[in-house]
Amino acid sequence: MFLHGLRILCRLILKIIARVDIQGMEHIPATGGALIVSNHLGRLDAMLGVVLADRDDIILMIADKYEKSLFWRFLGNKLNAIWLNREEADFHALREVTKRLQAGGISGIAPEGTRSKTESLLPGKPGAAYLAAKTGAQVIPVALWGTEDRVVKERLFRLRRLDIHIRIGPAFTLPALKRATRDEMLAQGTDEIMTRIAAMLPEQYRGVYADHPRLCPPHSDRNTAVLEPGD
Repeated sequence: MFLHGLRILCRLILKIIARVDIQGMEHIPATGGALIVSNHLGRLDAMLGVVLADRDDIILMIADKYEKSLFWRFLGNKLNAIWLNREEADFHALREVTKRLQAGGISGIAPEGTRSKTESLLPGKPGAAYLAAKTGAQVIPVALWGTEDRVVKERLFRLRRLDIHIRIGPAFTLPALKRATRDEMLAQGTDEIMTRIAAMLPEQYRGVYADHPRLCPPHSDRNTAVLEPGD
């Protein structure tokens, strides 16, 4: 009930402050374990995550630095959130997320690990690939832009609505990890996740993946795998 009310409130706020252009909602599964992976431009991204996943089994992760805030502690407890230590490998949080994904929940994660100060893609970290490979959950790549903190502040200060764009790609899965090639598989899985996100972003947002071979012009032999990830 609390989540339902929160979602209604978030949608109302978004309708007032932004025009949201969204494509690909049909790719988010109604049931089953799923991991939504996206780029991370600003604080508004968290609100979009609550709106996107129209499910009651959301696995919410909140940086533990916010646990000191009465508001965030109240919100986190109400939503049964997992408090995440972003300063080091938080194995307790990973185990809890893994358990909930295997039970059929849906979670969102930004593989970059933090908001991008360059307003373009940073190198992905292996956490998302690890969770996907460990649980077998569907991976749903999401690209978004128009939520940069700088842009949000500038436009709202001038009483101008935001223009937010969201692109959701087809689901895919990563193979289970093998001990002998674990690091290599995690690197490949992270690369797969990040290039699928990058392919849906305008060029100026692709950052460190702008010159990746899989995002080359159409004549490239490997281009189709990312630009048409459902194949």
